[in-house]
Amino acid sequence: MSDDLNILILSCGTRNKIVNYFKKELAGKGLVIATDCSNLAPALYEADKHFIVPRSNDEKYLDVILSICKENNIKAVLSLIDPELSLLAEYKQAFLDIGTVPIVSDFDVVELCFDKYRMFEFLMQNGLQTVKSYIDKEKFYCDVEAGVINYPVFVKPVKGSASININKVTSKGEIELLFSRFDNLIIQEFMDGTEFGADVYIDMISSEPVAIFTKEKIKMRAGETDKSVSIKDEKLFEIIHEFVKKAGFKGIIDIDIFKVNGEYYISEVNPRFGGGYPHAYESGVNVTKMIISNINGLVNEEVIGYFDEGIYMMKFNEVKIITENQLLERG
Repeated sequence: MSDDLNILILSCGTRNKIVNYFKKELAGKGLVIATDCSNLAPALYEADKHFIVPRSNDEKYLDVILSICKENNIKAVLSLIDPELSLLAEYKQAFLDIGTVPIVSDFDVVELCFDKYRMFEFLMQNGLQTVKSYIDKEKFYCDVEAGVINYPVFVKPVKGSASININKVTSKGEIELLFSRFDNLIIQEFMDGTEFGADVYIDMISSEPVAIFTKEKIKMRAGETDKSVSIKDEKLFEIIHEFVKKAGFKGIIDIDIFKVNGEYYISEVNPRFGGGYPHAYESGVNVTKMIISNINGLVNEEVIGYFDEGIYMMKFNEVKIITENQLLERG
């Protein structure tokens, strides 16, 4: 049926909940189709239909995804991993030309998120508090001498995600060693405070932030929130609202924030569904429904802060079992 509202989720991996949330919200009005480069990605088997595709850095990848969109009457496409977001944003028009809306911010905004130093400069220029950052180690040493910043600090790639290659450093010698071994590193202040996360939806039609869900992170594992509790703070809502408007985000984003001595500091942004989004959904912040409304041409009403405080999320392991025959049938 041409009226079906089919949604394509790229690189679904282990994000079974996201697939199921979209299925629930579509409720028979369309299909949820998923892709991954591995036929052992468990979320594939939650989808109504799935495809095994090349890796996102393969030269044929874009053509494969565009073909899937065209042949399956896909109305919206989104990715759950960082490397693919730039691709979706860069070739947004190619998707729009075949009637598929990429749920992603514009290319320059996506690239801003993936360059930690550019994001630091953007936040500073816009009067928003952020984590002190340096790409010039000599400038950092001067600030240490002046008492502006102290050890320990974090040294990490300027461009990188999923907490890969992050080193907590306590001396000049360690910094010299890392800078001699690796290029494009950034030195960032160690924030000795409480970490928060925000799941934010910026309406694809009105460009207005319409939903902000905030949580205090209780436990982290491999860069993802393992346990968290929902909190509300008007001051934090205002900071997030100002930031997302100034940066020009669209669709779903996930923001990392620190609170030190009563002040909030914006740290990083993932311009996609964050790993802790189920906490927002289960607390009543239904971004999947908002995406579907936008695809139907409807502007969403603002529901910032429309959720309960004191709702806890605890992640736990689950398993997906399939037979070899099912793997061959559906692969």
